[in-house]
Amino acid sequence: MSNLQLRVISAVVLAVIALGLTWLGGLPFRLLCAAMSAMIFFEWTRMSRPAAANGLGFLPEALVVVFIGALVAGLAASWLLLLVVMLIAVTAIAAQVRKAGQWEASGLAYASVSGLSLALLRDGDHPGLVAILFLFAVVWATDIFAYFVGRAVGGPKLAPSISPGKTRSGAVGGAVGGVVAGVVLAAAAGAGNLALLALVALVLSIIAQAGDLFESWVKRRHGRKDSGVLIPGHGGVMDRVDGLVAAALALYVIGWISAGADHPAQGLFPI
Repeated sequence: MSNLQLRVISAVVLAVIALGLTWLGGLPFRLLCAAMSAMIFFEWTRMSRPAAANGLGFLPEALVVVFIGALVAGLAASWLLLLVVMLIAVTAIAAQVRKAGQWEASGLAYASVSGLSLALLRDGDHPGLVAILFLFAVVWATDIFAYFVGRAVGGPKLAPSISPGKTRSGAVGGAVGGVVAGVVLAAAAGAGNLALLALVALVLSIIAQAGDLFESWVKRRHGRKDSGVLIPGHGGVMDRVDGLVAAALALYVIGWISAGADHPAQGLFPI
């Protein structure tokens, strides 16, 4: 079996699981977000934590457990956001005192904001469901089109020092594919503000690609090719959701500005 075939099979299985839990919403989707945050934090610290260093002991893991408990419990957005800020601050201060560097605090921020953004976007209503499906459509289409357009067209590299395989043509193709997929999904869901959503899809596609490059930079910074080995053909969880979590944060912020922190999807998808 070729690597491409393995990647496709893994992606299809993950998509089916993600779509099923997204449809259910509520506790099942929050559990998915919590598991994703836990795995992101595990892979991040596995890459960045020196093997011989005591660092902060089990403090970061304990704080991640606190966050996961609050996320699964469905804590209100304002309290959840405040809790995340406090947990990151505690980790950063402890790292400063122990002179352990700030990778632990950065990993806690990356993992918690990732799960938080997706969970609060989904909420428990129909606009939340459409928002997550819109996000999936944009990010997944961006990945697919960027890969195939980049391979077919080639040309100058996008960021050769960070991710040598990515091309500018792939980035443009990914953005176009992401916008088309987002608009088609929004139209199928009955959204009326398609011009605005096309612009949002373009922003999300660009940010998703930036998130992919950021994760590539983190791996290169620590001499890793993949963040883990959990997903056949893809590597780790971070390798699979790097663009998704960046775009999820962006969509959550846009929704927060338009409709508030607790029900961000309602401003974008008043269906």
